[in-house]
Amino acid sequence: MVFSFSSAARDPDRAELRQLGETVRARLDAAPAAYRLPTDGIEIYAVADFLSSDDCRRMIAKVDAVARPSPTYNDNIDGGRTSYTGDVDPADPFVRTLQRRIDDLLGIDPALGETVQGQRYAVGQEFKHHYDYFLPKHAYWDEERRRGGQRSWTAMGYLNDVAGGGATDFRKVELTIPPRAGVLLVWNNMMPDGRPNPRTLHAGTPVTQGVKYVLTRWYRAQPWR
Repeated sequence: MVFSFSSAARDPDRAELRQLGETVRARLDAAPAAYRLPTDGIEIYAVADFLSSDDCRRMIAKVDAVARPSPTYNDNIDGGRTSYTGDVDPADPFVRTLQRRIDDLLGIDPALGETVQGQRYAVGQEFKHHYDYFLPKHAYWDEERRRGGQRSWTAMGYLNDVAGGGATDFRKVELTIPPRAGVLLVWNNMMPDGRPNPRTLHAGTPVTQGVKYVLTRWYRAQPWR
């Protein structure tokens, strides 16, 4: 019993995350438009042309309207995240439709999804290697537990082609994905057994020419608050 308690404290929401992984994996494997990237160690899928050129144009305008210096859990004291970001209005009909399309693709209850964020990167801006999941040993965990618990899947859409740089780099599996307008990337931040997957370490590499826009929707183990 002591072992079970310590395991639960170390890997919260493990049962829910394992089940969610199974559900989304089956859904994406059966989706004709979803392509599982051939890499060992993480579950990552790509959907080409998930976003139309009009979707991208409209979302870029919404990102520009809410963009502010990107926050981090350590107040960015290491300068690791230099982009601009913002939550778009979840009540906006266009945003609601886009969120629902992503939810339906993954087969995830919309209640588990965080508000869609948009990010903008100018020349020289980046998001250094990091994890999307949370570490319960850190001070922020108590609040994140109340807000929906551990993160499960990440859905990230490229909103424009970038003239130089700006790739998403998963260095532990030697996978680098350049930005292409309309592509949606989806990856599981957990291992199949529901524990955090350290191989999902990733970065938004520095933009060297032009501007990069992306949207992101993260999913939790419990309803997002």
